[in-house]
Amino acid sequence: MIPNRRQLIKGALATAAIGFPMINFGRYAVAGATGQTYSARAVALIERSLVIDMLAIPRIDLTPAGYTVPLSDAEIAAFRASGLSAMHNSVGVGSRDDALTFLTSQEGFAARHPQLFTLVDEVEDLDRAKAEHKIAMIMGLQNASPFNAHEDVESFHGLGLRCAQLTYNSQNMIGSGSTDRVDGGVSSFGQAIVQAMNAAGMLIDVSHCGDRTTLDAIALSAGPIAITHSNCRALNQHPRNKTDEAIRACAAKGGVMGITGVRNFVRGTDPTNVGHIVDHIDHVAGLVGIEHVGIGSDADLNGYDDMPPDQYEQLKGAYDASYAFRGKIDTDGFDHPRKIFDLTEELIRRNHSDADIALILGGNFRRLLGVAWTRPDRPQQPGQGETRG
Repeated sequence: MIPNRRQLIKGALATAAIGFPMINFGRYAVAGATGQTYSARAVALIERSLVIDMLAIPRIDLTPAGYTVPLSDAEIAAFRASGLSAMHNSVGVGSRDDALTFLTSQEGFAARHPQLFTLVDEVEDLDRAKAEHKIAMIMGLQNASPFNAHEDVESFHGLGLRCAQLTYNSQNMIGSGSTDRVDGGVSSFGQAIVQAMNAAGMLIDVSHCGDRTTLDAIALSAGPIAITHSNCRALNQHPRNKTDEAIRACAAKGGVMGITGVRNFVRGTDPTNVGHIVDHIDHVAGLVGIEHVGIGSDADLNGYDDMPPDQYEQLKGAYDASYAFRGKIDTDGFDHPRKIFDLTEELIRRNHSDADIALILGGNFRRLLGVAWTRPDRPQQPGQGETRG
């Protein structure tokens, strides 16, 4: 969901539960965290798992200087306590200049915090970040409109871009968005972009695409694609959520769907809590298998509801009325730096095995990225095609 700050400032995006006792030996505080404690099993699972949030940004700040301010010691401690191993840092962009500004500002932000972040070129960088107790930053764009020609895909790949969403809610030269009245599917130009992304080893994302465009992109891609941050329309009739048809098609191609914590995507009425997020995880797992679902929170560590009031209203006003924002944007219990621990506790409560939870937390997206980032002229690395580790 996260829009580009520069665009918002210019006004360019006008349309743009835990109730069951854990069977564990004691509960523990997370290093750097205060107040909440978690089961030994949840803490151990997150400690040993590769935890990938496939839509997260370091800081929600709509001001031009938002990323020139270094993280405070408290913010760094919150990242270290989050359990994250990797984050897909991506926002909605319009022009090529907007995309280049975002990439340079975010890569510079990561470089100014070398003790915390490491940038990603290949899938092994995720494993290295985990081993070094850092967070791998996967650079993405939530709109492929900056690709004015298929050659631009390779150029952006060279600048560090590893994932691009084909459309951002509205029609572009590639296809239609989720809030468009009519969806004409992927265009001939869009087909060339899909092919160029496959050739470059860049992950294709269809989270904000319309229904027809989503299915076309999956069919046209030579390899698996991602729905990095969306939920299930079978559980909540929202235009940003995906149909069972789309989820099946994505999984059949080897893709993975990341479940988001944005309140209006999770549930149409209140209460809306972590248990309802896991309802979407369980729906995908029951529909296509546990190997095809992960996490894409679509927020920073703390979520949206503590934004400055003027920025908060500015952000909500940038979206079509069909987004149906309510009083809050964040899901209850999924609005703080240790939210992955709360999610893990709910997965444990529902009797998911440790192996399955590890897949949900990041194993599935690690597998997908290993395949999608392998260029056709280079061999796949050992283990990249495996569904379990």
